[in-house]
Amino acid sequence: MTTLESDRTWTPQEVARFLGVPVRTLYQWRYLGVGPKAAKVGRHLRYLPDDVIAWVRQQQEAA
Repeated sequence: MTTLESDRTWTPQEVARFLGVPVRTLYQWRYLGVGPKAAKVGRHLRYLPDDVIAWVRQQQEAA
């Protein structure tokens, strides 16, 4: 990941593509409180790449 990519937030579509899951799954995980941390920016949901990667690592450790 380049510095520019890690300095910006990801949209739900970008996170879904990164994780290989449907966007709907991200919204369901958020509703259930089990997915990667996200923040509302105005009306938009955004993810910090470092938070998504940390969440993936937690999933690996738990497996």
